[in-house]
Amino acid sequence: MAATFLTLEGYHRFQEELDWLVNVRRPEVALRLSQAVDGSDDDDTAEYDAAKDEQGMVEARIRKLEIMLASALILDEHPQKLDSVDIGGRVTVKEEGGESETYLVVGPAEADPLKGRISYESPFGAALMGCKVGDIVRVNAPDGPYEVSVIL
Repeated sequence: MAATFLTLEGYHRFQEELDWLVNVRRPEVALRLSQAVDGSDDDDTAEYDAAKDEQGMVEARIRKLEIMLASALILDEHPQKLDSVDIGGRVTVKEEGGESETYLVVGPAEADPLKGRISYESPFGAALMGCKVGDIVRVNAPDGPYEVSVIL
């Protein structure tokens, strides 16, 4: 089983989601399914089908979260300056003519670039891995390549 890199905050957030799905959502969906079975006739199975689909989605998410949490490696979010960009570290970059932006390098499950969290597996994050202050990094993004300078 491959490791899932998570921040401590992310681990707790996913654990809360799992608890909610198991203790609240699963029983709600089971009740909805039971009511659809009790109130259905052969001609009207739309509610039953919808409840079964929802049950499948809930159970799939539960399984995904259980696997993710069981294989979690908690990242040490490095507050100190690192020699190079690594998972759990912060990096500040600047595109030519743009403003500097700081990101926390995380696993794919927690990636949210708009909130300053980039995945080490994304084209941007992968290009930055191992880079040092002063490096000019070429990022091969889906919209085309661009360069950034690592400034912190």
